[in-house]
Amino acid sequence: MRILLHRADGVTEPWVRDFAELLPEAEVVVWQEGASIAPCDYAVLWMPPEALLAELAQVKAIFLTGAGADAILKYGDALPPVPIIRLGDAGMAIQMAEYVTYFVLRYFRRFDDYEQQARSGTWAQLAQHRKEDFSIGVMGMGVLGMGVIDALLPFGFPVRGWSRSPKQVDGVQCFSGAESLGEFLSGTRVLVCMLPLTPDTHNLLDRARLSLLPQGAYLINVARGGHVAEPDLLALVRSGHIAGAALDVFSEEPLPAAHPFWDEPRIGITPHISALTIRTESIRQMAGKIRALENGEPVADVVDRTRGY
Repeated sequence: MRILLHRADGVTEPWVRDFAELLPEAEVVVWQEGASIAPCDYAVLWMPPEALLAELAQVKAIFLTGAGADAILKYGDALPPVPIIRLGDAGMAIQMAEYVTYFVLRYFRRFDDYEQQARSGTWAQLAQHRKEDFSIGVMGMGVLGMGVIDALLPFGFPVRGWSRSPKQVDGVQCFSGAESLGEFLSGTRVLVCMLPLTPDTHNLLDRARLSLLPQGAYLINVARGGHVAEPDLLALVRSGHIAGAALDVFSEEPLPAAHPFWDEPRIGITPHISALTIRTESIRQMAGKIRALENGEPVADVVDRTRGY
C-alpha cells in the first residue's frame, strides 16, 4: 500500500514517522513537484497545488487533514471520482469550543473594556450585560458547531442554532434554511460562524445580513474568511452597529500587513489557530479508515460534493 503525502507547510517528517507507527503496512511517499512518483493507493493532503492533481488519477480515496473541503473542491471535475474524506473531530472540537467560549465570555464580562480602562489607569466598575438578553447564535450545527453549543449551554445563555437542514437540540432554539436566516440573525447578540464554505455561503455575512444583527452585536468567525464581506464588517464596526469581532480566518491568509483590520482595535485577530490539526489523532483516524476501505467497509466523514462538505 502506498500513500501520497503533501503538506503545504513542508513539514512532512513527523507525518511520515507517525504513519510508520500507526499504519506500518503502508509506504508514505512525499510529493515533490517534478519528481517521478509511482501510482499510490491513497492521498493525504489539505491545500494541494494544481500540479499534484495528476498524481491522484489512480488513488482509491483522498484524505483531508482538516474538517473543511473547500480547498480541494475548487478543482471540481479535475478531481478523480473517488471518496474525499475529511477529518472528523480529531481533537478540533474542544479547541474550537475553548476559543469561542473565551471570546463570548470576554465580551459578556466586558473584559475588553476593563483592559482598555487599565491601560488608561481608570478604576471603574461597568454595568454588566444581562445574561437573558445575551443570546448566542451558532451558524453551522455539525460536529464542531455542536461542540461549541455544548460548551456554551452550561453558562445559561440563550443559545440559538442555524443550519441548512432542520435540527432539534434540547435547550437550543433551532432555525434552518434561507427563509429563517433573518429571524435568526435579528435575535442574535453574539454570532458564531462555523459554516462550511460553499458557493451558497460565500459572502453570506455581508452588509445586509450583518445589519440584521441587533445594535451592539459581536461576531466570532472560526470557519472561513470567505463567509464575511470584510469591508462591510469593518464599516459596521466603525459605525458602532457591531461592537466588535474576533476573527481567526480571513479572505487572504496570512492577513496582509496593509489590511485595515490591523488598525481597528475592536477587531481581534488570531492567525487561524482556533482549532489546529492534532497530527497523531488525525493519522490514527485516517489509518482506521484506510483499513476499513481495504476491507470493503463504509467510513464516516465522506464529503458530499454537491453540498460542498
